[in-house]
Order: sequence, then structure tokens, then C-alpha cells
Amino acid sequence: MKMQSKKYSIFHIRYSICLLVLSLSTTIAFAQKDTTKKGTTIDITSSYKPVLRNAVKINFAASQLNADTGKPKMNYVVPAQNLFYSYQPISLKPLALQQDTNLYLGMRNYLKVGFGNFSTPYVSAGFSFGDAKTSLLNVYADYISSKGKIKYQDYSQLNLKATGSYFTAKNEAYGSVNYSQNDVYLYGYDHALYNYKKDSVRNQYQDLMLKAGIRNTVVGDFGIKYNPNVQVNIFTGKNKLSESSLIITAPLEKQFGEAMAIKVEGRADITSYTTKDLTSNVKITNNVFQVAPALTFASPQFTINAGITPTWDNGTFIWLPNVYAEVQVKEKVFMIQAGWVGTYTKNTFRNLVNINPYLQTIAAQKNTKEIEYYGGIKATLGKHFNFSAKAGLISYTDIPLFINDTATDNKSFKVVYESKANNFRVHGDLSYISQDKFTVTAGLTLNGYTGFNTNGKAWNTVPMEFTSSLRWWAFKQVLLKGDFYMFGGGNYLAKGNTSKNFSGGTDLSAGMEFKVNKTFSAWLDVNNILNNKYQRWHNYEVYGLNVLGGVRITF
Repeated sequence: MKMQSKKYSIFHIRYSICLLVLSLSTTIAFAQKDTTKKGTTIDITSSYKPVLRNAVKINFAASQLNADTGKPKMNYVVPAQNLFYSYQPISLKPLALQQDTNLYLGMRNYLKVGFGNFSTPYVSAGFSFGDAKTSLLNVYADYISSKGKIKYQDYSQLNLKATGSYFTAKNEAYGSVNYSQNDVYLYGYDHALYNYKKDSVRNQYQDLMLKAGIRNTVVGDFGIKYNPNVQVNIFTGKNKLSESSLIITAPLEKQFGEAMAIKVEGRADITSYTTKDLTSNVKITNNVFQVAPALTFASPQFTINAGITPTWDNGTFIWLPNVYAEVQVKEKVFMIQAGWVGTYTKNTFRNLVNINPYLQTIAAQKNTKEIEYYGGIKATLGKHFNFSAKAGLISYTDIPLFINDTATDNKSFKVVYESKANNFRVHGDLSYISQDKFTVTAGLTLNGYTGFNTNGKAWNTVPMEFTSSLRWWAFKQVLLKGDFYMFGGGNYLAKGNTSKNFSGGTDLSAGMEFKVNKTFSAWLDVNNILNNKYQRWHNYEVYGLNVLGGVRITF
């Protein structure tokens, strides 16, 4: 028993030693000593392969969104549609023309015919050709005549006009032709004392105007704007009167940046006037040449124009000021303006007849120089209401006045000139504009003439004028309109060289236009509703209440 235990122990020891030797041998097989390295290091070589984990895909479940049935609230802020002009105000002396209030039907050609009391036929037509992109031609014609209750209180007026333009990539060539014939009769005499034949009191005037020019529509690399044009006027009248004018205008403008510009305008106005059927015929030349350089500066706060206008009036040199400024106290709300400006007005027979059609043939022409110092304001209240006011002191040299020919039958007017005179003028206007549906305008002018020496008074001028107009698109098919004119009385020279006053006058007119369909519309005008038979020119009474109506065809 002991012998077996001893044998077991020896066996166990041998087994353990063999197991230890086997373990060391295995370790030495995997680990070798590197004798090239300092110290003792062990290199372990092991194979490793990285493996990504399987990705999990996210599944989206689509669902329909609920519709938004709520109405969005949109607040629009529309600024006031007002314009503030920075150009120089000039003195205007227009005729009392009727405003074109034709109902626009969206078509380019129309024919308007009508008839009224005082045996008044009326015809007006307009035609348009071209695509307005490369060319455009408009042709107009109108005719009206009337016969009043006073003997020879008649008149007729014919106008023919054509305007055209041809467009290129950078320029527009334009031109126009205008012919008019006006027949007026000198009925302002005492019919109990004089008995004239109709032809002997007729003043018939023909006026032909030709104009052509070219202007750039795109500013080139040099930043220059140009618009040279030529105009020819040929005016003829009774007693083989003939007057022709050639007007050449050449304006240039060079822009420097967005604020500063230099402007230069040359102008030549050459007139020849002759008569051939008078006891003492005349031949007159009336020439005016001007060069107008100016420097302008414009910013959102203010605008300044500084310039002079050297002028040669029939060989006499004079320089005219051209200085004005506008300052915005509050942008697009309140503006202050002031200026010192001068102008020359040519008193050709054509221009004088446009003021007073009852003139006798003139034997001389003088041009009027005006120098004005003025100041004023412009303002906008709210989105629709605008007003302006201006006061100025004007000095005149050779201002024309009209007096009755008291030496004969008193039926025609002579032109006399006042060498020096002054006028303190106050002008104001206001307007209320609501889109193109409702418009009201009004203007008031007050004249205070002083300093007359050659003439005792400012003959046949008016100290006050008031005008107003209303246009209302009451419905989609109906246009309502109204006009009011009023003037204050002045002075005229009666026989014996005595000064007398003439009364003022008022003229109220109303009308309407009704669109039947796209082609036809009906219109009606009622003039001088108050039946005020005033005399703007002494001895020449106007028509009373008159009614004119008809139809308009658009195609």
C-alpha cells in the first residue's frame, strides 16, 4: 500500500514537470527575443478584422396634413401717388381749350359726332396705326361751328393733326403735322349804326405747323441726353397777311453720378411777317437767339438749378436769370420752393391771335421780357389730397395790351405796349385724386398790376381767375363731369379815351357719357348752365346756355 502511494507520487511529479516543460516550449514558440533592441521587449503578433454592426433602417409612415382653411389677413400699405416736379415753372398763356373727356373703351380708333342748339354740328375722329414698338402714327380731325343770335355771331374751327414716331434700339425719331383754320367774325359793333356785309367782318386764319426731331431713349456710355428738333410755323390771314417762323432747339444734358448734371440748350426763333393788301404794307423780321447753360443738383432732400440765359432780342443783348430751388421739409409731404427766373415771350401775330382772335392787322412786333422773383410751398395731405401756393413779383418790359379801336367802329382791337410794368401774382391750386375714378381740381390766380405810365390801366386784363374741374366714374359705364370758370372784371378804354370797368363772368358746364357696349356710347354736354352772357372782350358777348349731344363709335 505504501509502495503504491510512493509510485503515485513519483508519477504525479513527473507529470507536472512534463506539463511545465510543454508550457514553456509553447511560449518560446510564440515569443522570440530581439537582440537588436536595447532592453527587453516583447512583440505580439495578432490578426484582427473589424466588422460593422448591421444598420437598422428607419421606416417612415406618411400621413396627409390637414388643409389650412383659415383666410390669410394681408395688410397693404400703398404710398400716396404724388409727383414732385423739379423743373422750372414758366408763365403759361394758353387758350381756353375744352378738356378731352372721351370715355376710353380700350380701342384705338373712334368717331364722335353730335349736334346742338345754335346750329352746332360737331365731328371728331382719331385713328392709330403701328405697333408702338417700332413705329406709331396717330391721326386726328375735328370740326365745330355755331351761329349765335346776334348778327354775325358765328364761328367755325377745323383742326387736322398727325403725329408719328419711329423707334430704334436707342433712339426715337418723331414728327408732327398740324393744320387749323379758324373763322371768326367782328360782330362787336353797334348794329344800329353800321351795316356790314358778312365777308367784310370775317377774320379767317390758317395755321400750318411742321415739327421733327430725334431723341435718345437709352443713355449711352458718355451719359448724354439729347433732343434736337426743328419747327416751322406758317400763319396766314386777312389782307394777305403772312407770317412764317423757324424754331430750332438743341438741348443737351450730361449726368455726373446720380445727383449732378450739366444742361445746355441753344434756341433760334426766326420770324418774318408781311402784309400785301393794306394802305401801308409792312415787312418785319423778329429774331430771338438764346443759349441756356445750367448746373443742377438733385437729392432726396433738395433740388437746385443754377443757370443764366444769354439772349439776343433782335440784336439787343440781355441776360436772363435761371435760378430756382426746392427743399423738402418732410419727404413727399411738405416742400418749399423759391426762384429767380427770366423768360422772353415772342409777340408774333400768331401768338397774339391765340389770346385775342378779334385783332386788327398789326404794324409792329415787340417781345416781352419777364423777370420773376417767387416763393411758395407744395404739400400732400394723406394719400389723395395735394395743394400748392406761390407768390411772385414780376417785372415786365414791353407787355402787350389790347384796346378797342375807338377811332372807328369799335369792333376790332389794337395792340399797344407798356414799356415797364409790375405784377404781384398769387397762384394756388389743389387736387383730390382717387385712382382714375374720381378727380377734383381747382386753381386760383390773383394779379395786381402796377407801374403803368404809357397806359393808364392794364387794359382788358383780368385781376382774378378761378377754374375747377370734376371727373367721376360713377359706374363702370358712366362718366360724369363738370367744369366751372370765373373771372373778375377789369378795365377797358372807351371812346373819348375814358376808362371804364367791365364786369366779370361765370361759366358752369356739366356733362356725361354712357357706354352702351364696347362699340357705342352716348354723350351730352350742357355749357353755360347759368346762362351768363358775359363779355371777356369788350363788345363781344358769349353764347348763353347751349346743349350739345351725340354718339361715339369706337373700333
